[in-house]
Amino acid sequence: MRKISANADVMTTREAGETLGVAVRTVQLWVEAGVLPAWRTAGGHRRIARSAVDKLMAERRSDLHTPDAQPSPARPGIKLLLVEDDPVLLRLFSGVVASWNFPVELITATNGFEGLVRMGEVHPDIVVTDLVMPGMDGFEMVRSLKKAGSGFASIKLLVISALSTDEIQAQGGLPEGVTCFHKPVNFAKLETLVHKHFTDKLQRAIG
Repeated sequence: MRKISANADVMTTREAGETLGVAVRTVQLWVEAGVLPAWRTAGGHRRIARSAVDKLMAERRSDLHTPDAQPSPARPGIKLLLVEDDPVLLRLFSGVVASWNFPVELITATNGFEGLVRMGEVHPDIVVTDLVMPGMDGFEMVRSLKKAGSGFASIKLLVISALSTDEIQAQGGLPEGVTCFHKPVNFAKLETLVHKHFTDKLQRAIG
């Protein structure tokens, strides 16, 4: 029988994970990044308000009714998470990705906060993100994902930004292993990189 918290208004990370349908480590990442507000008890255990979990669940249910993802491909494909706040660029990316001759499931988010939520939901193969966005920006999201122990430190991360290299460095730079594309986007180069990732995944699936 599942153990219930003594306080019905408070949840442990395990209970929050079971309710949201994600791993405990994903809940911990969301807490550390501020997606889920939480506090620590005197014993060092995280506690999360049930109202915060309910709010996140409601947002996720709303997202499920928005046509922001292509149907899952029948054969092994790439899950690509695009984090971009510009609706014009979102539409452009969607059209370009749909034209590629290999299966890509495109999932979108409009800021770093939504991006981290999507990460826990779909576990994409590749993340493509802008840096300058309202709310949680791409810098903070990328650093959260690359943080040791996040569970996503090895994921392929591509940054696409109008910022120059010097401007990016002035804001603390990017973690090691993050590939940076400058706008305007070189979609041919992006396709080549994503296709290589797809080929590697397909070979691993075949054995």
